[in-house]
Amino acid sequence: MTAFPALGLDTASRFLVALGLEFDEVAGDGVRGRIALGPQHHNPWGVVHGGIHSTVVERAASVGASKAVADRGLFAVGVHNATDVFVTTTGGPALVTARPVFQGDLQQVWSVEITAGGGTGPLLARGQLRLQNVPKRAS
Repeated sequence: MTAFPALGLDTASRFLVALGLEFDEVAGDGVRGRIALGPQHHNPWGVVHGGIHSTVVERAASVGASKAVADRGLFAVGVHNATDVFVTTTGGPALVTARPVFQGDLQQVWSVEITAGGGTGPLLARGQLRLQNVPKRAS
């Protein structure tokens, strides 16, 4: 799993490793990544679980929002996630793009899209995450 030394992160939880979301671009004004959706993401009915989409929204927005405030000794944590799933899928490559809608001193709002076919297919899901900017804690 990709580490983020610039954010003070050099490990990821087993949960995030299992998710399989990889980032190609991480900046405070946008994030671009990809995920290979498959059986490991399925619900009992054989399609990608909606919680996977919500988790991708949370992860992509949190990484970008944290990058945006890292120089102030802060990181961003999700406080409200609203994710809509538009198209069910059994799997395949998906493009993940995240952009800020609002970036304030205390909170941020990011919009995230998950598009099938690595970006050439239909919009699978779209989410909006509101985040709180909080101080880094001493280890």
